[in-house]
Amino acid sequence: MPWASARAVAAQAASPPAPAWQPLSEALGCRLAAPLRALVAVPGVDVSAMDGYAVAGPGPWRIAGRVLAGGAPYGAAPAPGEAVEVATGAPVPEGAESVLPYELADADGVRVAGDPEPGKHIRRRGEDVAEGAVVLSPGTVVTPVALGLAAALGHDELLVRPRPKVAVVVTGDEVVDRGIPGPGRVRDAIGPFLPGLVAWAGGRVTTTTRLADGPEALFAALDGEADARAPRAAERGRGGARGSVHGRLVDPVSEAGVVVVCGASSRGPADHLRAVVAEIGAEVLVDGVAVRPGHPQLLARLPGGPLLVGLPGNPFAALSASLTLLVPILRALTGGATAHGTSALAGVVRPHPHDTRLVPVRRSGRGAVPVGHDRPGSLWGAALADALAVVPPGWSGGQVELIELPQGAGQSVQ
Repeated sequence: MPWASARAVAAQAASPPAPAWQPLSEALGCRLAAPLRALVAVPGVDVSAMDGYAVAGPGPWRIAGRVLAGGAPYGAAPAPGEAVEVATGAPVPEGAESVLPYELADADGVRVAGDPEPGKHIRRRGEDVAEGAVVLSPGTVVTPVALGLAAALGHDELLVRPRPKVAVVVTGDEVVDRGIPGPGRVRDAIGPFLPGLVAWAGGRVTTTTRLADGPEALFAALDGEADARAPRAAERGRGGARGSVHGRLVDPVSEAGVVVVCGASSRGPADHLRAVVAEIGAEVLVDGVAVRPGHPQLLARLPGGPLLVGLPGNPFAALSASLTLLVPILRALTGGATAHGTSALAGVVRPHPHDTRLVPVRRSGRGAVPVGHDRPGSLWGAALADALAVVPPGWSGGQVELIELPQGAGQSVQ
């Protein structure tokens, strides 16, 4: 399938979940499903913007009382010639005409004199935000600052599009997840980058399962009826460890809306994903993509609705496949949009005669500069890059599309 068609199929396969109310502590990173309105005015009453004296009428003034922030309002309107000592944020007594800051006041504890500017240093009710005002529109990403704003406006929970739950399954006898790999082994480079990439695209990884090669383990992990079907599968001679992780069967798809399988998506003797997908009755939507690297990728809909994304085992190929299938799915589920741009290529790139190439580049004033180190098994080039250039089959020059790459934990969802 052509690369652009595969991305479109992935986005169209996603069915956004219904909006849900989430407490503020769980809403970070979600998108608002309704306008965020102010439940209260800010400030809620007239308050002092300075430590000083709220004065009425001409001075000098007799100090009639004191009000602190968070304290009870002054019980009566000060008469002309009276002042009430106020702290920053304290309610200003009704009838006060201005606040005289300490640094401009001449006070002896009984009386105070000075030259206040009329109306100065009083924040009026609703001056910052009026009650009922819409402050953020639907689709806005809930950032840490947005959470603070929502709390200040009286909200304890928000109506949002929930972040999609993503279950990750890492396969391979040769894959180790810590330390220096021994002969014939490799460190897992895909499992560590997926949580950050998923979060950047709007989802969250809820579980990571590591499996040995073999169809039985993968079958147990992906099939909702693994326990019921296991005897039947064993009779067919699968053999090997049955989906066992630390001595128990795994079922990562029980709550996830998207399942990502790393490895096993090619057609080698240890690649069993396609056979397992067929056996559990999944609907295959994409079976291979004309892109380099990453062509042996897979997209299927599992029984019950979750989407399965099969990634190649080579790290850069897996990143390419993630940007082709996984990211469009997550963007569609959350209502996000991937930032696109175009650029000339400021360097030599060889197109593939039949497949799209994804080439790591860095943007510059001269155009997008290929950074090299772009073999399927290495993330070196992608780590140096800030985008992937989409080089069409048979490209002969001109502008190319750039796909953004996540640049850090602080980067917001688009």
